[in-house]
Amino acid sequence: MDIKSASECRWDEVSLGEVMLRLDPGEERIHTARSFRAWEGGGEYNVARGLRRCFGLRTAVVTAFTDNPVGKLLEDLILQGGVDMSHVRWVPYDGIGREVRNGLNFTERGFGVRGAVGCSDRGLTAASQLKAGDIDWDAIFGNEGARWFHTGGIFAALSETTGDVVIEAAKTAKKHGTLVSYDLNYRPSLWKGFGGIERCREINREIAKYVDVMIGNEEDFTACLGFEVEGVDENLTDLDVSGFQRMIEHAVREYPNFQATATTLRGVKTATVNDWGAMCWVDGRFYTATHRPGLEIFDRVGGGDSFASGFIYGLMELGDPQQAIEYGAAHGALAMTTPGDTTMASLAEVKKLAGGGSARVQR
Repeated sequence: MDIKSASECRWDEVSLGEVMLRLDPGEERIHTARSFRAWEGGGEYNVARGLRRCFGLRTAVVTAFTDNPVGKLLEDLILQGGVDMSHVRWVPYDGIGREVRNGLNFTERGFGVRGAVGCSDRGLTAASQLKAGDIDWDAIFGNEGARWFHTGGIFAALSETTGDVVIEAAKTAKKHGTLVSYDLNYRPSLWKGFGGIERCREINREIAKYVDVMIGNEEDFTACLGFEVEGVDENLTDLDVSGFQRMIEHAVREYPNFQATATTLRGVKTATVNDWGAMCWVDGRFYTATHRPGLEIFDRVGGGDSFASGFIYGLMELGDPQQAIEYGAAHGALAMTTPGDTTMASLAEVKKLAGGGSARVQR
């Protein structure tokens, strides 16, 4: 991959996406909780934060917030994570949220036979009202310079205008030689409000033309890009990946601009025990990460985003597809051992786990 050098860019990575306030009831249920712990989170932002906090890269987020105390709380949480906010749009608050607001995401972790539950409250948010022309992408990718741009299907699905923002951003990134990654992250609940799966495929097929690194599981590729390949196991519980390999081979024939694709391989035993693995395709070859059967999970939310940040780091800094997929799988596994959407892992911990290290106590 032709990746710009760090010396010629202000940013190693820039993410475009909505950041919501996650309200976590801990061991309780959402509908019975009397207190919540607050975190920030969002699929695309989580990648920037992981690359900053775990891997030490220079990252920025492009999003929008309503200028009120909830928006300022999100600002404070993001600043603690070290992600730059100079390209965040602040939208005046109307006093009650009739016209614009900040998104909330109530998420319970699940346990055993009880799966995780998410309840989003994100209508009319400032980020969902972004439209083409609102962001000066030439300033970000041209004047300042960025080595990597990441966004995804959650942001593209927020409204009738956000897909156009993704397309505009990806086109401009490509013009300035910035690598573009995209996590399909199919969410039917988001698309059903304006066109459903047909609109989902229309938007994502256009976005895919400008993507260098496509991330997603078998459901994502099928729903978002319309690929129907026989033999793909819905859950991949046995980690038989031949069907997924055929799907990727189909995808790269249709989109020869793809330089790499990647997916996690998750077999759900219970909410707290999953089989965990990952694989990628890079320049014509498949690579598979260490399979971790029976991985114990504390909070699964954000595991896929941490996988993506580890994989991106491996491609950008190590230049080795096998190491990249190992770093991605290890980082995702570690992120699911702690609460919240975002990683609390260190690079040393990722290196140790990716290299076959154990969970033996460190003193």
